[in-house]
Amino acid sequence: MTESTRQLLTLMDRLLADDGCPWDRAQTPRTLRPYVLEEAHEVVEAIDSGDPKALREELGDLLFQVVFLSAMAERNGWFSFDDVASGIHEKMVRRHPWVFGEERADDEDAAIGRWEAIKAKEKAERGETEKKSALDGVPRALPALLRALRVGEKAGAVGYDWGDVAGARAKVNEELVELDEALDGDDDERIEAELGDVLFALASVARKRRVDPESALRTTLERFGQRFRIAEELAGEAGLRALDNAQRDNLWEQAKEKLRGK
Repeated sequence: MTESTRQLLTLMDRLLADDGCPWDRAQTPRTLRPYVLEEAHEVVEAIDSGDPKALREELGDLLFQVVFLSAMAERNGWFSFDDVASGIHEKMVRRHPWVFGEERADDEDAAIGRWEAIKAKEKAERGETEKKSALDGVPRALPALLRALRVGEKAGAVGYDWGDVAGARAKVNEELVELDEALDGDDDERIEAELGDVLFALASVARKRRVDPESALRTTLERFGQRFRIAEELAGEAGLRALDNAQRDNLWEQAKEKLRGK
């Protein structure tokens, strides 16, 4: 264990001591849940920013949540931080026989397929027979686009997939036709269903091209926000609402041009 890791664990013990921090001592794994989610999202934001200093800081904040939860668990007699570290080390070695063993995995699809097979074997050996589907194990709480990506990966690992990106792209066209048909009617439930099918198909295209749809959408939203704020500034005190469509389109093009050099 490095000295910095030892210091962090010692700090956590001090915070949770009888004469430590009242707030920290009052927490439970459940009350820490929102902080874990918040820190994970801030790590993602730091990654997107491309700022190494921000990433280092946010990773530290997320690590602190791991240390916090591990310290609570140790006080309950469940496990320690060392157990967490050794457990994930053993799992990664076990699930990478093409790196630490004699097997081969020549591409990402082969690696994912072998990973899922090893994971299923481990669960069976533990007697976890309640698993009914290859899709089990994808958390329902994931953001919808990320969940769509993981569900597609799980299905693809057992062969339920298109052979290439062209097949996934053709599915998008098929779903768009069905969405257009739904939009011609007044059945909101059908419209929602068909829109969901389009989004799922787009997630499949992203997966086949090794693109993270969550990251793609976040990038688009950031770009839209930058352009929109510039358009607002160009509109002046009157605001965008006071302009007609042609004027708003003109400001949008100006905003795009202003950002091209950045």
